[in-house]
Amino acid sequence: MHALPDGEAELSLVVRLPWEDVARLGQEAGRLASQMQRPVTLDEAVSYRLRSTRPTASHAKPPAEQPAAMTSGAGVTSLPRISTTA
Repeated sequence: MHALPDGEAELSLVVRLPWEDVARLGQEAGRLASQMQRPVTLDEAVSYRLRSTRPTASHAKPPAEQPAAMTSGAGVTSLPRISTTA
């Protein structure tokens, strides 16, 4: 993950997709290219699709508004410790 100049972050990951989904992304890229009057990559089509299908990102809420499961004390402290010896 790395920060972008516009204040967002970019996360790279590998996802295995069926060819049918890749074909749909190609159709989306073609539609966007026609709309934007320029070439559009599959990466850009995926990014556009993710941004258009989910609600605006909501930032962390104050502790009083967190779901009960998050405030029950079973948070990060229950994760296993990682040994730091070399």
